[in-house]
Amino acid sequence: MDKKKALEKIAQRLRIHSFKMTSKAGSGHPTTCSSMAELAACLFFDEMRYNIHDAFDWSNDEFVLSKGHAAPILWAAYAEAGIISQKSLVNLRKITSSLEGHPTPRMKWVKGATGSLGQGLSVGVGLAMAMKLGKCPRRVYIVLGDGECAEGAVWEAANQAVLAGLDNLCAVLDINRLGQSDPTMHGHDLDAYERKFKAFGWNAVKIDGHNISQILSAFKKAKQSKKPTAIIAKTIKGKGVSFLENKNGWHGKPLKQADLERALDELGPMPEIDAKKYVKKPNKLKKPKLKRGFQFAKNTYGKDTATRRAYGNALVNLGKVNDSVVSIDGDVKNSTYADSFFTAFPKRSFDVYIAEQNMVGIGIGMAARGYLPFLATFAAFLCRAHDQIRMAGYSFSNMKLVGSHVGVSIGADGPSQMGLEDLALFRPIPGCAVLYPSDACSTEGCIEAMARYKGLVYLRTTRPNTPILYKKDEEFPIGGSRVLKRNQEDCVALIAAGITVHEALKAFEELKRENIRVRVIDAYSVQPMDPKICREVEKAGNKAVVVEDHFRCGGLGDAVASLLGGKAEFKHLAVDDLPRSGEPEELLDKYGISARHIVQAVKQFLRK
Repeated sequence: MDKKKALEKIAQRLRIHSFKMTSKAGSGHPTTCSSMAELAACLFFDEMRYNIHDAFDWSNDEFVLSKGHAAPILWAAYAEAGIISQKSLVNLRKITSSLEGHPTPRMKWVKGATGSLGQGLSVGVGLAMAMKLGKCPRRVYIVLGDGECAEGAVWEAANQAVLAGLDNLCAVLDINRLGQSDPTMHGHDLDAYERKFKAFGWNAVKIDGHNISQILSAFKKAKQSKKPTAIIAKTIKGKGVSFLENKNGWHGKPLKQADLERALDELGPMPEIDAKKYVKKPNKLKKPKLKRGFQFAKNTYGKDTATRRAYGNALVNLGKVNDSVVSIDGDVKNSTYADSFFTAFPKRSFDVYIAEQNMVGIGIGMAARGYLPFLATFAAFLCRAHDQIRMAGYSFSNMKLVGSHVGVSIGADGPSQMGLEDLALFRPIPGCAVLYPSDACSTEGCIEAMARYKGLVYLRTTRPNTPILYKKDEEFPIGGSRVLKRNQEDCVALIAAGITVHEALKAFEELKRENIRVRVIDAYSVQPMDPKICREVEKAGNKAVVVEDHFRCGGLGDAVASLLGGKAEFKHLAVDDLPRSGEPEELLDKYGISARHIVQAVKQFLRK
């Protein structure tokens, strides 16, 4: 059969599947699936090379559906390719099915969760960067909707793709003119999209997105380009059904039975074709053999050292035993101290500049290709990428994030630079571990633990130098804690993490001089929290003072309160006001988290 005719038939099968699936589910986005049917047919049954038996075959091309609401047509393509059964399509959006309303890696062929629009191109950039690093000649394809191109993260990714020389990257823009509530920013003005992508240095090709010949020609041009390519495809939302075509008000609305029957009458009978015969297998490629060790040589610290400095030191040594480790930084590597890794391993180091949303998306893509990304910037700036971070969690990404310059203890830079919300940002994400070490040795132990952990981890580092509390080579497992001071006569437990551990130790010494015994607990694993802390508090009179360099909500105090479950008396010292610039010591005192305030809180307990 003629290729063009075969692909037209496959496109119509994908379109019909999409309408049927969404009507059966009672929800979904059939019209946005219909607009990309020919694009999907050409991608999955002519352009891309992939092994239907192995989603993680190093030889595969990669695909990202950035417009995640078009998930039904992706599942239909997988069914037509023989990856899943066609019978399974009726399970769309069922709680027992991996065919969810928007793609997640519960379906193993999905490498990054999408549906929060504007993020897929960054994930694709990460995948393409990983392929370049691993010397894999395969390609990455991303389908974007026109509406999501209003997101700034799209253009952060577009910029990075050119800077990274990603000629193995092809973005396909489904320009169907209609968003959720109104026409999109540029409607069907393809020239506007062309100008934007060319301005960022991309190769841009405009086509009719329902013309098979033009689509195939565009893919051929993309492979010949030395730049990333944007295929800008004019399409019709609801294509193939007269009462839906180019009509507003149908976004996210499945057809009821009567309308479905009308639509299927117009689309005609399901075309007879075995699409599996058109799947193109890749030439087998050898995956790079990488050392993947986790135990690395720890550094010796003879003087006060910032935990952010220890992060940089540890990352270098981890990189020596683990070739999959890559460092991604946002133009602050001389402050996060990731610059040490950049010097030691320049080919595995990537500065993505001041574009934190794109940085996280790139991390998702690189992790999906088997690398172990460590991403670092100021904790305050990670807040800008909250959406991408939560989507990393939903992608089950094996990615590690490091936020430096946390809390009022950073000093004179002022509140815009103080990460005071970061613990609250990471703690709610299911499966995300949160670590906050207090000295250089515990930082290195935490780095090893987070590298071993399969999943998302956040490490909080401190700007000022802090005294060394622990010995070299001590272990700091996720879910652990340390008791630094204890006595049988302890009347209160002081629970702290990071910089406030040192304030708690100062308070311990002052109270000791007054013959008041307190227990000092370093709760370095904020999430998950060590259940042994409950027993320590119980042995200290069921009284606890929690002190943290973070806003009151969502941080260490809430974690401890949840752990204790109301079984102990509890005082919580945290930052309650908008901070000012100042010296670290005076800021800790002004905002109520210094040793002086800890002493006062303990004495308040004793006065009862």
